[in-house]
Amino acid sequence: MIQLVPESDWRKPCEAAMAFAQKQVAAQVERDPDFYPMYTEGGKWRHSKEAWTRWCDGFLPGMMWIFAKRTGDKKWFELGERYSRPLEERKHDRDVHDLGFIFFSTYHRWHALTGEQALDDVVVRAGQTLALRFKQKGEYLSSFMGPESLFIDIMANVGIIVYAAQKTGDQALLDVAIKHCLTSRKRLIRGDGSSSHEGIFNLETGEFLRQSTQQGYRSDSCWSRGLAWAIYGFTSVYQATGDARFLQTAQACADYYILNTPADGVPLMDYDFPPEVEQRRESSAAAIVAAGLLRLREAVPDQAKAVLYDNAAKRMLVTLATPPYLASETPGWEGILKEGIYHLDKNLGVGESVMWGEYFFCEALDRALG
Repeated sequence: MIQLVPESDWRKPCEAAMAFAQKQVAAQVERDPDFYPMYTEGGKWRHSKEAWTRWCDGFLPGMMWIFAKRTGDKKWFELGERYSRPLEERKHDRDVHDLGFIFFSTYHRWHALTGEQALDDVVVRAGQTLALRFKQKGEYLSSFMGPESLFIDIMANVGIIVYAAQKTGDQALLDVAIKHCLTSRKRLIRGDGSSSHEGIFNLETGEFLRQSTQQGYRSDSCWSRGLAWAIYGFTSVYQATGDARFLQTAQACADYYILNTPADGVPLMDYDFPPEVEQRRESSAAAIVAAGLLRLREAVPDQAKAVLYDNAAKRMLVTLATPPYLASETPGWEGILKEGIYHLDKNLGVGESVMWGEYFFCEALDRALG
């Protein structure tokens, strides 16, 4: 029988990492007020490199709301509100497929602390806006790359449509979310539990044409952060809907991750890199997976599987909560987690801190610590 990782092995490093995260975010606010960072360059958040797409603004205030709930400190509540308010207008933003990232991390957490209806209304509107990306032919939500493109990343955002549908009783809206998840499951998740980053469709007929990638090594490879989005997204949708198909997919992806990732829990950027290519690790993928596995442990009916996922998540967190991944021993480094990768081919945020890694690391720490 698999035994739980002893609490004495993981709690202390996780508590220290959470304290360090608060220290780094507080320093960022003091150093560069009202700036929404995306990734560091040489350990510094403020730089002149491109953003590629604007999808990360919710993560900094999202961490503030996590800290506000954990500590009860009025400072974090005030900062969370200050950094969330400017995002409200983006509930109508049709240029990105990441409204779940922007509003579940901010207004949804804010509403959970206050119960204020107007905050929940913002989340619902954002979910309704994201649903406007739905293509009837093909039955998927299109990515920002174009109407023919489906990203696995959207699985980690589609939960906001489910939420909006359940809040409003809108069955058509729920159908959009379910159809998108089923298409992602069919077209982007392979039989072994690995995932493709992108799928391409024929806009006239809705025919699925091929798997593709914007970030992975090849179209037929498994980009680790894409797999992380799949684990987190399918788990979240299962928790919201109870549809067993999504639990099965989440487990298949999680099992592939555990089987094919180094023992410390931090994957290569792509599982299919050949030996002659530099084997870069990707800490943000591990942070997302840790958060996803701590959700999945609560969803699976099999106790042995729940223990397996719990253990894997906590081992990952211990790895991330210590150098060289935690930046606590790197003077002048402004982020929390090192060795994240935004976009390897574009040379954006390679071996750096990235905002989604920071946020999901804090979410995972929060879930683990209780």
